[in-house]
Amino acid sequence: MADDTKPDMTEATSRVHAHDSRRVYGARGVGALIPAIAKPAFRRRSPAAAQILADWGSIVGPALAATTVPRRLNGGRLAIACSGPVAMELQHLAPQLIARINSHIGQALVTELRFTQDHLPAAIIPVVPPAPPSAQVIATVARKISDLPDGPLRDALDSLGRSVHTARSRGARKPSTPPPTNA
Repeated sequence: MADDTKPDMTEATSRVHAHDSRRVYGARGVGALIPAIAKPAFRRRSPAAAQILADWGSIVGPALAATTVPRRLNGGRLAIACSGPVAMELQHLAPQLIARINSHIGQALVTELRFTQDHLPAAIIPVVPPAPPSAQVIATVARKISDLPDGPLRDALDSLGRSVHTARSRGARKPSTPPPTNA
């Protein structure tokens, strides 16, 4: 019976040793680890595409960056998502835009642009600041935090109190308040 199990053990052991022979044990430089870490990331997005995404605002300028987002770079074709009728304008500017992108990257990587109409992320849509609180709200909050010493806690509570009281004075309900029922 020992003869039956010995080949299996030898075969399993040789597989383990063959697998371990590829591993390097001991100290290695950081540079040796980078390809293994970076390869999956570059499979999803090339470094040039990542640079285009990161620097898009400086490549095309703030006006076009507010209405466009680069989506994908594949085989020299850059897909750009646009909002509204900007695609028509960009088609006319395509040669200049390709030249700007390629000069920013430092090589002739983009040869064609493809435009799609798409919704842009919320980060690009400008946020309208809330209206300033009324004098009555400021007085109410000041009276409620008058016992606190000056410092960051008082400033934070002052800001929170102003926003809560301003929302209440404009008729906004607290999120925990259930909606009224029609009974």
